Amino acid sequence: MNSEIISVGTELLLGQINNINTRIISQKLSEIGINVFFHTSVGDNRERISSIFKIALERSDLIIFTGGLGPTLDDLTKETVAEVLGLELNYDENILNRIQAFFKGMHREMPENNKKQALVPEGAITIQNENGTAPGIILQTGEKIIILLPGPPNEMEPMLNKFVIPFLRKRLNNNEVIKSKILRFIGIGESFLEQKILDILRKQTNPTVAPLAKQGEVTLRITAKAKSEKDANELIEPIIQTIKERVGEYIYSYDNEPLEVVVGRMLIERRRTISIAESCTGGYLSHLLTNIPGISAVFDRGIISYSNKSKIEILNVPVEILKQKGAVSQEMAISMASWIRKLSGTDLGVAITGIAGPDGGAPLKPVGLVFITLSTDSGDLCEEYLFSGNREAIKRRSALAALDLIRRHLKTI
Repeated sequence: MNSEIISVGTELLLGQINNINTRIISQKLSEIGINVFFHTSVGDNRERISSIFKIALERSDLIIFTGGLGPTLDDLTKETVAEVLGLELNYDENILNRIQAFFKGMHREMPENNKKQALVPEGAITIQNENGTAPGIILQTGEKIIILLPGPPNEMEPMLNKFVIPFLRKRLNNNEVIKSKILRFIGIGESFLEQKILDILRKQTNPTVAPLAKQGEVTLRITAKAKSEKDANELIEPIIQTIKERVGEYIYSYDNEPLEVVVGRMLIERRRTISIAESCTGGYLSHLLTNIPGISAVFDRGIISYSNKSKIEILNVPVEILKQKGAVSQEMAISMASWIRKLSGTDLGVAITGIAGPDGGAPLKPVGLVFITLSTDSGDLCEEYLFSGNREAIKRRSALAALDLIRRHLKTI
């Protein structure tokens, strides 16, 4: 079964909201073996919705609309779909009663225009909306299945999980599933990774292997089609083992977990306390770690020592280092890390100092130059980086590099 998703809403085209529905729906469809070949976004315009729908009917077995099911005049999805298919719209008393009950539960009177949400194309299956007023609708015409879902994700997703996916499972002609595993890498570039697994990429059939570069890291998506999830995993596992043998040192997650989640869990499991002193990252590393539940058991404090004055007053950095080596130097990073560890009494101390740009660089110290130090009882390890990108990218890359430095140390414990 080949499918496509049509997202309706002018606000999507204007970039006013993120279109996360397509991601959610695509993931769920792939899990039950349905191919998603097209994503289309279209504004609240009857002619354009009609045109897109007619194209979809020519090329796809399953068409899922999201959005355009509201009570206002510019909500046109249901009306346009019914018009293209030549179906009449009729009031469904059960739906109208549920909408009235919805407003009554909020102690509000139902606006007159909400009645249009109770109009249903003839022959349709309706899906109850537990979190809103617009019902979902399923239509079948010949071999085609058309599904209309509301735009708000908190309304769409429960309907998808509880009704749409089970409905589609029953209608599939086979039990094929599509299973993906996502490996995440740090400290290796996309081109270097590709060189290491070029033979795998060239010979791929099932599973397929797709690299993707992200800011500061790289991922590999390994996807297999099989009759069951167990069979798919058996196809994927040998590929993962081969990749691990070649570049395992750079893999930090086999389950698509963010680096901060992996490092936070390692700190908690190993009971290693940590404190952080940040300059150019402005607290970004601390922000990432404090997103992790339970991190308070090991994260003592984070200090943003942005100015030279603060480095001297809070971190006890010797004035001589500033005068002789400067704020962006190996000596500065080591002094910051060792003092924050001593000040807090933690097992680990981390410091980041650098030039995030776009101004402030010089030939010997260009924009993107960053020093990161990990201070431990065994000594201080300082690494030098030269990152590219804008100010935000350099801050993120610096924080990820610091997390990776912590991760590599914790792997030895």
